[in-house]
Amino acid sequence: MSKGTSTIRNVFTVGAFTMLSRVLGLAREMLQSRLIGAGIEQAAFTLAFAIPNMARKLFGEGALTAAFVPVFKGEAEAGSMERAARLARSVMTMVLLMLGAIVILCMGGLEVAVHFRDALGLKDTKRLLITIRLVKTLLPYMIFICGAAFGMGVLNALGRFKASSFMPCLLNFFWIGILAWIAFFPEMRLDQRVHRVAMAILVAGAAQMAFMMWCMHKAGVTPKLSFSGWGDSKVILVWKNLGIAALGAGAIQINYMLDQVLAQLASGWAAGVIGYAERLMDLPLGVIGVAFGTVLLPTFAGLFAKGDVEGAREALASSVRSLMFVMVPAAAGLFVLAPEITSVIYQGGAFDEMATLRVSRALAVYAVGLGFFGFQKMLVPWFQAQNDMKTPLRVSVATVVMNAVLNILAVWLLPVEWRHVGLAASTVVCAFAGCALLVVLAKRKNGSLGLSATIRPVALALAASLFMAGVIAVARPFAARLPSVIALAVLIALGAAVYGVASIALMPEQVRALRSRLHRR
Repeated sequence: MSKGTSTIRNVFTVGAFTMLSRVLGLAREMLQSRLIGAGIEQAAFTLAFAIPNMARKLFGEGALTAAFVPVFKGEAEAGSMERAARLARSVMTMVLLMLGAIVILCMGGLEVAVHFRDALGLKDTKRLLITIRLVKTLLPYMIFICGAAFGMGVLNALGRFKASSFMPCLLNFFWIGILAWIAFFPEMRLDQRVHRVAMAILVAGAAQMAFMMWCMHKAGVTPKLSFSGWGDSKVILVWKNLGIAALGAGAIQINYMLDQVLAQLASGWAAGVIGYAERLMDLPLGVIGVAFGTVLLPTFAGLFAKGDVEGAREALASSVRSLMFVMVPAAAGLFVLAPEITSVIYQGGAFDEMATLRVSRALAVYAVGLGFFGFQKMLVPWFQAQNDMKTPLRVSVATVVMNAVLNILAVWLLPVEWRHVGLAASTVVCAFAGCALLVVLAKRKNGSLGLSATIRPVALALAASLFMAGVIAVARPFAARLPSVIALAVLIALGAAVYGVASIALMPEQVRALRSRLHRR
């Protein structure tokens, strides 16, 4: 089996479970939009939840996974699973202790800030009080989700993608459960509702970590605390790489937090609106883009550990063709159907027509960058698998500075109702710039990446997608006579059919290759 075929097979495995998670997440968002809305309560929740998510990106599936997986994979490829297991236990222990200390310090800092809020000049606004309460509730979630994410990295490095891909579903089960319970109490205030959601997330995090620890044990890496081996050269290498990767991930997360702050300055509702648009964009991106990123890091790490650069090129090129075959039409569909999708999924209850308009505007802009977001998730592991954390760091810093400047200009220059659209557009522009920089630097490092073979398939996918979007636009007025849910289903089915026929006509080889890989699963 070729490297590209093996990679695509694993991507389908990850993608299937990720699809389940994203569908559950979509159901969750539909409930949350109706029960909590897009006001200051949702904006406060978005900001509070961003803090443990930032830690997850740094110490979970982000920087730590990028630093840990290549070293762990190298030990496993060398046939030393016992050394690999000791490495995992040592690193996990250090991370959990560090996170515990961070949580304690942050909780204490919040208590001090609340006690001396008058001296610090903090006004007792409703949004501030809700945000502080939610942050205090969600801070311990950092420990649970980072422990779970570390377990995901271990399992992915061992080629066990099913359990790690299923783990995010647990969060959605708890989240949907609490929202369903809230629905039976219509008299409950919005701030009370959002706090119940935060508490459910905390419990879900504990369940996720317990599940991942059990799966690690089943895979032969017993997740017990280890206070020995901290000075091992491989452990030191992980922390050295982590320091560099964390700077890059930290720059991205600081930029994300800056986006949240600027969104709050743009208007009281902007952060919540952007969050809803991102959830819709995350459905195709999470299923396809994240699946490729998840699989490619251990795949590249194993190939580079054996010196098989040509195999890595084959895996990358094959992955890009498959990614764009799906991502380009998804982007076109999201762009042209943004109002209908937003209305059907979110509108109702506390989510009114104005909120639908605002979210659909941001979603249409995000859709333009969908392919760039996915491609970037493929390129970063190319460097990380070679223990090169500095190159992604340099690119991250450059794009972070660019994004910050563009965001400030958007908030400063655009009308209130379009500022959140400017924030979304800035993200897309920076994703394109990041992809361009990563490709140039990858060529300098390894020579040709084999991407020239992807130009024609991607161009044909774009042509088929534009034709599909045109047909949908023409059919939209006729579908509007139907109930909204049926109309959206008809337009999506029509678009899929048109793209399928156009694909068979324009790129039969790509369709046959994809069908062959599906049959080999």
